[in-house]
Amino acid sequence: MLTSNPTLLFTIVVLAGSALALIFMMLFTRDFNVEKRMDVVSENPRTKSPSSQAHVASQKGLSKLGAVLMPEDSAKANRLKTRLTQAGLYRQHSSAFYLGVKMILMIVPMAVGVALSGVGMLTLLEGVLFGAAIGVVGNVAPGLWLSHLKKSRQKQVRRAMPDALDVIVICLEGGLSLPGSLKKVSEEIKTAHPLLADELCIVQREIQLGRSTGEALRQFANRFDAEELRSLASVVIQAERFGASIVNAFRVHADSLRMRRYQYAEAQAQKAPVKLIFPTVLCIFPALYIVLMGPAGVQLLELLKNLDSL
Repeated sequence: MLTSNPTLLFTIVVLAGSALALIFMMLFTRDFNVEKRMDVVSENPRTKSPSSQAHVASQKGLSKLGAVLMPEDSAKANRLKTRLTQAGLYRQHSSAFYLGVKMILMIVPMAVGVALSGVGMLTLLEGVLFGAAIGVVGNVAPGLWLSHLKKSRQKQVRRAMPDALDVIVICLEGGLSLPGSLKKVSEEIKTAHPLLADELCIVQREIQLGRSTGEALRQFANRFDAEELRSLASVVIQAERFGASIVNAFRVHADSLRMRRYQYAEAQAQKAPVKLIFPTVLCIFPALYIVLMGPAGVQLLELLKNLDSL
């Protein structure tokens, strides 16, 4: 039934893809900065709009649904939590919420396929196969989305760190301590690099709660899974342990990060010609061939017609 109606198949696929995209846009494209997290913790009902209350209610429902799928093994639970943290999802119930979203994305397509078979648009076998195929996509897509968020965060922090380290060096040379320099930098770069500013605020809060600066920076590196940040944390830990100069170490580290950023930009520029091949071959060349060869083809057809008439 479905195979004999390609238009219906195309419509169903487009609607299913649009629904999945809408769910991801609603659930994952939110800013998890410090101020908004503090607003959620305060839970002041006077400052919450009806839309935000509905969003919180949906999050709680998905968290309860995903709690059923929470792994009992602590190692697996820690790996999931680490992956969510590296993607920027710091909330306490992010793991249950993530698993709840995966469950919804697997169950809903199957229910839609069975419903379509119930109204006669599909056979039961086609409905089950349709739901299973979209469910597999719904199972894989959240993981791919987390990887995308992680790479995006790493790219942002790698671009911002050389500038932040330059400001930290200036603050340290001016007489500020390292925690004071981090606080000053988080205030100064908030407009240009908001993600790094929020993360430095978290580092500052951890230092205020009793962690050493090196350990707070190590946790900062773990939240991004970036080797550059781990090396920075190691530099600070060694400086704290042996009393070495942090200013010179930060200056050298800033120069190395800036060189890596320049090399990354060069690598991306080298990839540009290769990436331009496919749109050139698929989009520009066919149109060019039609413009150049079209008139000649029309004249050739007219010549063949005249030869046939003779």
